Amino acid sequence: MTFHTAEPAFRFRQGTQPLLISMPHVGTHVPPALAARFTPQARDVPDTDWHLERLYGFAEALGASVLAATHSRYVIDLNRPPDDQNLYPGQDTTGLCPVDTFDKAPIYAAGDLPDEKEISARRDAIWLPYHRQLQAELDRLKAAHGTVVLWDAHSIRSVLPRFFDGTLPDLNFGTANGASCDPALAQALLQIGEAANGYRAVLNGRFKGGHITRQYGRPADGVHAVQLEMTQCSYMREAMPFDYLPEGAAGVQPHLRAMLLAALDFAKSGR
Repeated sequence: MTFHTAEPAFRFRQGTQPLLISMPHVGTHVPPALAARFTPQARDVPDTDWHLERLYGFAEALGASVLAATHSRYVIDLNRPPDDQNLYPGQDTTGLCPVDTFDKAPIYAAGDLPDEKEISARRDAIWLPYHRQLQAELDRLKAAHGTVVLWDAHSIRSVLPRFFDGTLPDLNFGTANGASCDPALAQALLQIGEAANGYRAVLNGRFKGGHITRQYGRPADGVHAVQLEMTQCSYMREAMPFDYLPEGAAGVQPHLRAMLLAALDFAKSGR
């Protein structure tokens, strides 16, 4: 199978402050020729991190840079290593070019899975440009400010038996078990999460950070990376048609804003 897309690999808005927000799973685009191979369910791309650009809409006023995916994670997952190594050995995960949904339903109707040539073409067309832009912006911000925070923004259904038991805490901070950012920043963020009335927070629980957090977080070099995996029920309906719920979003946004301000304060402290 060949692969072609006419859609740019990302949307990017450059900010002025030492904070880059990455949204690798907000994309919904599937090129028509590929969508024709998908099941009807997969064409709805249900495992999208829905509405995060809207939820984080206040970030522009904070001066943050924002990098957002355009293509669905079903096309290629920007938060997986390019060689498709499992980030959670021994646990069930989806791959670089997933073949099933979070509910383990097949993505490809006729079983015509992408071969290595097609995967390579998707990587060149989408994965590489996203990561080159991410690295370039981190380099620019670090050169301008000395220290920078990379915030990898995600959301997921609160109940997903494939990946975790029971109900997920609402605010899941991941720092690769402390390797991707200064512990002081992680603790400051966790304290904000724990103080958020009506929400539960955890640090390095089920989600410890994906490829982006692990690859780019280099505290010794002044680049601090944090992943926040939020429950979607905090701001939207978790079932089709995945509506944004303004009242719910308004409840969690002040806490998100406080977290990003804490990240900015940390970066500006020069640690």
